[in-house]
Amino acid sequence: QVQLVESGGGLVQPGGSLRLSCAASGFTFSTYTMSWYRQAPGKERELVAVITSAGSTTNYADSVKGRFTISRDNAKNTVYLQMNSLKPEDTAVYYCNAARIGIIKSYDYWGQGTQVTVSS
Repeated sequence: QVQLVESGGGLVQPGGSLRLSCAASGFTFSTYTMSWYRQAPGKERELVAVITSAGSTTNYADSVKGRFTISRDNAKNTVYLQMNSLKPEDTAVYYCNAARIGIIKSYDYWGQGTQVTVSS
């Protein structure tokens, strides 16, 4: 079965750092684009960062650009999100996503999420 398990969330003060991890299993991780999304209370789920299957290309939401870094280790089937200079507005549940788009069939998997709270 496909599994995406996020970890590393928690409570941190503004300006602090956290590193989220997403451990994947049950599919060919190295062929999937991996992304981090987040959803704050009362808001829509938004894309935070994305990394291509080989890790050669990354993209970030403007709100986190320069502060967050997405990376992946295909040998470990794991994607990471390093979050620095955290702000209260970064508070959300962070979700790991794996996507593989095909002409005939596409795949889209989600983790259960990990809570990140930035507060003084």
